[in-house]
Amino acid sequence: HDLLGERQVPFERYYGIQTLRALENFSISGIPISHYPQLIYALANIKKAAAEANQKLGLLPVEIAQAIMQACDEILHGKWLEEFAVDVIQGGAGTSTNMNANEVIANRALEILGYAKGRYDLIHPLNHVNMSQSTNDVYPTALRLALSFKLDELQREMKKLRIAMTAKG
Repeated sequence: HDLLGERQVPFERYYGIQTLRALENFSISGIPISHYPQLIYALANIKKAAAEANQKLGLLPVEIAQAIMQACDEILHGKWLEEFAVDVIQGGAGTSTNMNANEVIANRALEILGYAKGRYDLIHPLNHVNMSQSTNDVYPTALRLALSFKLDELQREMKKLRIAMTAKG
C-alpha cells in the first residue's frame, strides 16, 4: 500500500507498489530499464555505497546495512535484473527508476535477513535503502556511471578493431 491506496503486487516480484504504479502509468517505450544492465549496476553501486556510508555514520544499523549491501552485490553479479521493470522512458525525472531499485533492494534485503518481502516496517525502500539520497542525485549519477561503463566497453571494442585493422593492413 501507499498513500493512494492498496494494490496487489505479484508475490514472486521483488519490486513494490511504486514500481507497479510506474508500470501502469508510464508504459511509453515498452523497453524496461533492465535492457540497460549498466544502469542497474550503477544504481546498485550507488545504493551499496550509501548503505556503507550510512552504516559508518551510525545512521543505519549494521545488520540492515549489510543486508542492503549483499542485495546490491547480488545485483552486481547479474541477479534480479528482470525485477527492474519500469519503462526506460518515464515521467518523474527518474523517480520510478530510483524507487524500482529501492524496492527490489529492500525486498531482497528482507529475505536475506529471513523476513518476508514487503515487511517495510523492518527495511523500508525510502527510509533505509534510499537513506541520505535524493532521486535528483541518484539518477544523474547512475546515468553518468552507466555511460562510463559503456565507454569502457566501447574502448575495449575499439582496441579489438584497431588490432584487427592493423593485422589486415
